[in-house]
Amino acid sequence: MTKRIAVLASGRGSNFQAVIEAIAAGRILAVCVALITDNPNAYAIERAEKAGVPVLVLDYTLFPSKGAYEHALFVAMQQQKADLFVLAGYMRILGTAIVQAFPQKIVNIHPALLPSFTGLHAQQQALQYGVRVAGCTVHFVDENLDCGPIILQKCVPVLKDDDEDSLAERILIEEHKCYPEAIRLFCEDRLKITGRNVRIR
Repeated sequence: MTKRIAVLASGRGSNFQAVIEAIAAGRILAVCVALITDNPNAYAIERAEKAGVPVLVLDYTLFPSKGAYEHALFVAMQQQKADLFVLAGYMRILGTAIVQAFPQKIVNIHPALLPSFTGLHAQQQALQYGVRVAGCTVHFVDENLDCGPIILQKCVPVLKDDDEDSLAERILIEEHKCYPEAIRLFCEDRLKITGRNVRIR
């Protein structure tokens, strides 16, 4: 059965592009029912329009408070009747009420091998720590930052002349493979969560 997915993005939306291309190619059995963005200038909007994906802009700067924005976002998410919400460069932390309303229905991708290097500038954190291997993690979203059960991880070597940009670029190549694959597994009902462990059937 075809799943309904909705994407939340704040910026260029390259992972969003990878997902909609995988759907168009038939690799993911889903329809993307909406792009929801907090940024009216996000390049992801252009990507959505080209792909025929409906766009909903909730400009964060127009809301009187974070609570007001979160309520509008919650209502918008409910209206999509999505089986899965995909965070693709969405630069805001989802409030507890939203996370609890959609348990095991929100996924995120993070440019580090969690649980290491949570939060912003993960690639820079990895370089400063001196790790030899970096990568990306697709995980379910829970109430804690970058902390939900891990679905998939991909590794890249850290090269001696890497800076934050070069490492980020190499990790992004793996993100574009890893995220559609994790979403494919979800849409095929092949993920089972037991405690912190995600089993792939």
